[in-house]
Amino acid sequence: MVKSVTQPLHHRVADSLRGRISRGQLTVGAALPSEAQLCEEFGASRGTVRQALAALRNEGLIGGGQGKPPVVRHAAVAQPFETFLSFTRWAREMGREPGQRTVEVARRGASQVAADVLGVDEGSPVVEVLRLRLLDGIPTMLERSSFIEPVGRLLFDFDPDGGSIYAHLLDRGIDLRAARHTIDAIGANETDAELLSIAVGAPLLRERRRATDATGARVEYADDRYRPDLVTFTIDNVQAGRVSPHILKETP
Repeated sequence: MVKSVTQPLHHRVADSLRGRISRGQLTVGAALPSEAQLCEEFGASRGTVRQALAALRNEGLIGGGQGKPPVVRHAAVAQPFETFLSFTRWAREMGREPGQRTVEVARRGASQVAADVLGVDEGSPVVEVLRLRLLDGIPTMLERSSFIEPVGRLLFDFDPDGGSIYAHLLDRGIDLRAARHTIDAIGANETDAELLSIAVGAPLLRERRRATDATGARVEYADDRYRPDLVTFTIDNVQAGRVSPHILKETP
């Protein structure tokens, strides 16, 4: 018998408020509903509502307190680390509409950079994907991925415009277990500029990713480039015996 898992009420309250902020229903500077209004809306206690507000305050989304009503400080919505690999899941969980336009899916020889990261010989066959990712129809991120050939060939029977590549690969039994992320800044090249509707040389946030399976075998090398006016990243460190980075992706 499968038991359903109910999300704690304070999480649901926080998620609802995050969605309103992300969609612009609560703009920067706007006051949130009062604790009493939120209690009535969600059938929650004041303690539950205060837990939800504390989470938003810790994320930097709201300010106020000590007798002052909370107000929206920043229209950024965090992405938990467990959803970091999926742009589609991240967008939907924060109440935004994800989209994509596939520019290319091609089997070709691995570049030197991709070969080094994937641990294959330069020129070995890989499957490359170039996709433009959208948030509510707005060009937001340019996704470049190189998959090892046995994994990438599964994409030739999949419409990348139809949804998440990772979800498709997981459904086909590909074990995507872990990833290493490197985040830096880069100037837009001509392809970036054309597809993201920005000027050549405009700054972009770049997230390079190496995805591996449970055995540590390398599956994908990705070079994703985000418009910094639409997406930012936050890294939280928690001391628990060792420092564990927690990466958040946000939309201002």
